[in-house]
Amino acid sequence: MTTESIDKYRLTNREKDILDILWESPEALVASEITATRDDLSINTVQAVLKKLLQKELIQIDEIVYSGTVLSRSYKPTLSPERFEIQRFISYYAKASGQPYSLSGAVAALMAEEEDTSILLDEIKKTEAILASRKKELS
Repeated sequence: MTTESIDKYRLTNREKDILDILWESPEALVASEITATRDDLSINTVQAVLKKLLQKELIQIDEIVYSGTVLSRSYKPTLSPERFEIQRFISYYAKASGQPYSLSGAVAALMAEEEDTSILLDEIKKTEAILASRKKELS
């Protein structure tokens, strides 16, 4: 995992704010619509953050639309909040472990964190059922 891919998921508070606004919207938004959602957002800040999110490929231009009498870009996220968090976990796990991400390694590390044996045994049973179901789907 490269530093570039890790940095992609490291967001400033403003980047996270803008991404949250886009995730919460059922449709793509132009910068002025994003600015209108919060009093503490200026158009200059929103435009600068949108540029950074585009560079990180976390958002994309949906279409060119009229905002009043001006043509503007509308933006939408490239992935869901859930997918973002999974990708962020994968990138940070790989960085912390110093090795490429593997599902089995991540599961083993998470299991090692559970100290209550009865909870761990219950989680192992649930995991085995999920794995059996997934294995059947793939066969």
